[in-house]
Amino acid sequence: MSTPFPTGTILGYPRIGRRRELKRAIESFWRGEIDAAELESRAADLRRATRERLADLGLGRTDSSIPESFSYYDQVLDAAVTVGAVPAADLDGYFAFARGTAAQAPLEMTKWFDSNYHYLVPEIGPETEFRLASDRIVAEFEEARADGFLTRPVIVGPVTLLALAKPSAGAPEGFRPLARLAELLPVYAQLLERLAVSGAAWVQLDEPALVSESLGDTTAELRAAAGTAYAHLGRLEKRPQIFVAAPYASLDATLATLAGTPVEAIGLDLVRGAIPTELHDCTREALTTKTLIGGVIDGHNVWRGDLAAAFAKLGLLRELSPHVAVSTSTSLLHVPHDTGDEPQLDERLKSWLAFADQKVEQVATLATGLERGAVAIDGALAQASAALDDRLTAPGVRVPAVRERLAALRPSDFSRAPYAERVAAQDAALDLPALPTTTIGSFPQTGDIRRARAALAKGELDAAAYDEAMRNEIRHVVELQEDLGLDVLVHGEPERNDMVQYFAEGLDGFAVTVNGWVQSYGTRCTRPSILWGDVSRPAPLTVEWSRFAQSLTSKPMKGMLTGPVTILAWSFVRDDQPLGDTANQVALALRDEIADLEQAGIRIIQVDEPALRELLPLKRAAQPAYLDWSVGSFRLATGGAHPATQVHTHLCYSEFGVVIDAIRALDADVTSIEAARSRMEVVHDLERSGFDHGVGPGVYDIHSPRVPSVAELTELLRRAAAAVPERQLWVNPDCGLKTRGYDETVTSLRHMVQATRAVRQGADKIAV
Repeated sequence: MSTPFPTGTILGYPRIGRRRELKRAIESFWRGEIDAAELESRAADLRRATRERLADLGLGRTDSSIPESFSYYDQVLDAAVTVGAVPAADLDGYFAFARGTAAQAPLEMTKWFDSNYHYLVPEIGPETEFRLASDRIVAEFEEARADGFLTRPVIVGPVTLLALAKPSAGAPEGFRPLARLAELLPVYAQLLERLAVSGAAWVQLDEPALVSESLGDTTAELRAAAGTAYAHLGRLEKRPQIFVAAPYASLDATLATLAGTPVEAIGLDLVRGAIPTELHDCTREALTTKTLIGGVIDGHNVWRGDLAAAFAKLGLLRELSPHVAVSTSTSLLHVPHDTGDEPQLDERLKSWLAFADQKVEQVATLATGLERGAVAIDGALAQASAALDDRLTAPGVRVPAVRERLAALRPSDFSRAPYAERVAAQDAALDLPALPTTTIGSFPQTGDIRRARAALAKGELDAAAYDEAMRNEIRHVVELQEDLGLDVLVHGEPERNDMVQYFAEGLDGFAVTVNGWVQSYGTRCTRPSILWGDVSRPAPLTVEWSRFAQSLTSKPMKGMLTGPVTILAWSFVRDDQPLGDTANQVALALRDEIADLEQAGIRIIQVDEPALRELLPLKRAAQPAYLDWSVGSFRLATGGAHPATQVHTHLCYSEFGVVIDAIRALDADVTSIEAARSRMEVVHDLERSGFDHGVGPGVYDIHSPRVPSVAELTELLRRAAAAVPERQLWVNPDCGLKTRGYDETVTSLRHMVQATRAVRQGADKIAV
């Protein structure tokens, strides 16, 4: 006998802990301060607290509405470990694939669809043996049952797992992991049977790959794979009922494919996607037998939203099936826990917001409306509409002076002098050696730096003493870089808590949180700022720090800015106007900052855009418009720079080849990119494309504590030098060094400089 799907649910919940409890426990385990048993105990306590919280917010204890979406590090790694694609026998082995060891490089990392979450990329080849290698998903479900909860296990689905994997090193040319679907499905079948035996009524298989047109497999191949997978799994005699969730965009034609399989429930993202209208009669008939879960509460942003419009969408969904439920559009891992944790936020602003807990309450409200009718939730709908109206008319949301400046822009504001003219001017001004060495910007944020920042916030340290502490750190960083022999220096950014929040704190139109932590990858958490109004720069942000750092050295000192697209991507951005308009407001503020840096004598300015690929729409039809405004905002920010000012940009974990034309269009003088985890795969894209500006493919991975050897770095650098002409090539790490310790940083950078000297000495033997 089937169990009805709950009327209201969420696709996932923040798993790091509202005070980052899991992060702290895992890092204690890594340091050897606690053992695996203690880590498991603390993780279990966190899962129990999450279930209780979700039940208090309105989800059911025994109706499968609470998802079991916990992970120690990453859900893709979890799925790969479960099916044996990544052989991790225990937590030490699991974390080795995530972080690497002295003898083992970590798995490559890249962005999870168009979010700021990073996942680990499994390597799967023809030789990969699939087996049910881990019962952790079953054990966590049974843990919940023992505590009186009937929850819904969650795992990345088989199609998405294979579509996100990369071919293993020994795979033949042209091999795609999706070709292994037939061998993988029996393992998923075993898992479903184990869950059924344990009493699971429903299981959630996450298949966001089915909405993407930006993966290595075509949409037709993914659609066919989905049909094969869910026909096979749906025919199993012993299994829970299957809920296929497809967040981040519209399912389009794949909805018909899923409707034709025996799965019982299909999730639709109705925030970024739309209710399908052009359906064949056979598909419409099939959908009447399915539960359609409408993702009408935005899991990707923090605005309270229009509940009346959301409820209307659910009504339209009922025209396709009498069985309709409400959910978030995505997992809530992308948003902070609770607006109640932010007492310092302006109360009016806070009334416009909904973090994870508020979104669960919104789901519960709409579920009540589905069960009892709209009249039962009239008050809640009216309250949400009033908050939306208030947000649109509040002071600061629309500032005439900002909008007038945007309206006055001309095409010439978006371009610089020709590249050849800039190269000549910069060569004369900078006089750099072949293969210039540099870093991406930040240096380790030590305990002393964090303590000084905390003391300043508590009033225990005055501004003058704090500034002197930061100046002392800058002195140390500059002396260290000169000792190492780096060619272009940075000031280390000790004064910056975060590469976006620092700018948000100095720009009008932003607010920042105290406890609004969101998982970026593993134990790395950020606090995205809230961009709520028109943006402008009331005063310079970075100039005095850069001026001071440059005064300490005769070598070029980079000014460090975060680009407009990345500031948007790593903030919660207003949704009441086009993103391109907001990006240009930020770009104008940065343009003013660049002008002031030039006046202060800074000859190299880096405008980081690591998120350029991240915001690329999953649907190809929407990509040209995005690339137009995103590239345009960068060019607006940098368009006023003097030809002799060398403009750098940086992109990390961004699948460079996918957006190489857009990166060329940025017209930065030098672009640094992630390349180490992929072993310089990106240089082939550079070579094929004829990329002719300066480029620094990263030679070592900073997301791992592993220190690369001189020989390893020399090999990677020689690979780059064989594909990139010497005049273009720069040498740098993959990303900033903020999260690393000084011992590993100094050794790694010393090795990098030694490898560069070795390649310079053998430059005449390198094909260029």
